Amino acid sequence: MTARANPPSVGFPSAIEPEDAIVSDADADTSDLDVSIVLPVHNERGHLAEEVERIRAAMDASHHRYELIVVDDGSTDGSGELARELGALRLITLRDNKGSGAARRAGSRAARGRVVVWTDVDMTYPNDTIPWLVDQLGDHDQIVGARTTEQGTHRFARVPAKFLIRRLASYLVERPIPDLNSGFRAFRRDVGDQFLDELPDGFSCVTTLTMSFLTGGYSVEYVDIPYAERAGRSKFHWWADTRRYLRQVVRMALSYNPLRVFMPVGLLLLAFATGKLVFDWITRDFSLSPNTLLIFLAAFQIITTGMLADLVARRARRDKLLPSNRIHHEVVAFEPRAGSTRDRSTEVVGAEAGADERTA
Repeated sequence: MTARANPPSVGFPSAIEPEDAIVSDADADTSDLDVSIVLPVHNERGHLAEEVERIRAAMDASHHRYELIVVDDGSTDGSGELARELGALRLITLRDNKGSGAARRAGSRAARGRVVVWTDVDMTYPNDTIPWLVDQLGDHDQIVGARTTEQGTHRFARVPAKFLIRRLASYLVERPIPDLNSGFRAFRRDVGDQFLDELPDGFSCVTTLTMSFLTGGYSVEYVDIPYAERAGRSKFHWWADTRRYLRQVVRMALSYNPLRVFMPVGLLLLAFATGKLVFDWITRDFSLSPNTLLIFLAAFQIITTGMLADLVARRARRDKLLPSNRIHHEVVAFEPRAGSTRDRSTEVVGAEAGADERTA
């Protein structure tokens, strides 16, 4: 059985925590900590204790040494006080409700395990399978639980928005993404730390983390998981969060692989302008109409913008990322045989002798 980590009651440097975050801990040795489980909480008092006990039971029965990090994201129903009563966990309190992304970011910065697990405490994800999820990580850099059903509220807005963004993301990274915004995932902490500053405050933080890993050349693997109906009230606001999804589309297009967006549009305009040019020459006695010139200009501007955006995106990521776990470096010692040097020396001497004879 694995003991839970109980860290000391100390604060953290302001450089790694939000200015309004309060960290509450208890004592423990964390030198060999395997897993940090980050639980963002906003008004989840009704089922927080059940979820925490479910996670503890699963982790205690595993071979992992772990810590629980509860991030109270400005709860008004006493969720933070309940978490403090549960004990044997680390509590980070945000005075204001900043969003799921801000809570996950604060918890991940405070994490000390080799692997960070993200999940929710609303009874939707199979939190009793966290040890299995961590084991599935293997030599991948991130493992994501892909939901096989959609149980969320406001499906009329969520499903189309998620489908469009998932298709765009798959196009940008040139690989299929079964579930772009699943909140049930495990990843290498040292890799994830590189992208924490890029995470937005809202629900799209999980989308951003997935895209950051994939465009950074890291291995992201997916495993199917069940997804249950949410307990309590949903935090999803169909209009506000749909607008955030649309902003996320624009951000993804500009940040991750801009040429995949700009180049097809530019080439399409260029082809249309060329066809228009031929049409003008045929119908206007080789004269060029002004709108044809404008189409050519728009095509070249879009292509140039895409190339500049791609250059900026590549320079921003260049030489800053850790190597992927899927890239293995191995040094094989080679000791030449005793006769190898002698034979080679003989060949060299013979060659030099031949050269001397030719010179003579």
